[in-house]
This record gives sequence, structure tokens and C-alpha cells, in this order.
Amino acid sequence: MRIRPERVAEMIKRETADILENHVRDPRVLGIVSVTDVEVTPDLSFARIYVSVLPQGSAVENVLLALQSAAPYVRRQLAPRLKLREMPEIRFLHDDSMARGTRVDYLLKKIAEGEPLADEDEGT
Repeated sequence: MRIRPERVAEMIKRETADILENHVRDPRVLGIVSVTDVEVTPDLSFARIYVSVLPQGSAVENVLLALQSAAPYVRRQLAPRLKLREMPEIRFLHDDSMARGTRVDYLLKKIAEGEPLADEDEGT
């Protein structure tokens, strides 16, 4: 029986969220990271874990550095939970889709209310 990458990705997403919430003790990560998506290569050798970070801006880089340093720990915690023959290498990446969505909502609201867009509004 062959395990599909999509199913593995969903399991990694669920378990990584639990690990980050309940087992990682780094104060740079606690309570401010949400796992939004996981992509796994077809051969299950590599997984990209996309995370959304609550405070935007320069704090994102610090959180990503903390997650990268925690990646070996997270991978060791995932291995027995997933029961795979080989555990994929993992990499954490920032998912800014929520921030972009909020920005689009803001711009659409301004347009609907008939307010002119400032130059900096139009650039994004």
C-alpha cells in the first residue's frame, strides 16, 4: 500500500501544530505560530511547513530562525507519531497569505466606501 503525499502532509500539519503548541518551549514561538499548510514531495523525502506568525514585520524572521533551530526536535517528535519508514526532512516557511488577505479586504472596503486610494495603497 502506497501512502499518498497529501495524506502525509495533512498528518504532518496536524501533528506539527500540536508539537509547536504543546511541546516546543522556545518563547519566540509560544502562542504566536499557526501551521497553515504543508507540502510534501512525491517521494516523501522533504516537507515544507508553512506557518503564519501573529506579529508581522521583523518578528517573523526571529520566529522563523527559532523554528529552524527547533526543526530537528520537531522531526524527532513527528517520527513516532507518523509511523513512516523514513521521516521527511522539514523546513519552516512563512505564509503571508493572511496578511495579504487582510490588506485586500482593507483596500476593497476603501473602494466600496468611495475613499480615494493613497499612492502607498496602490503599490501593493
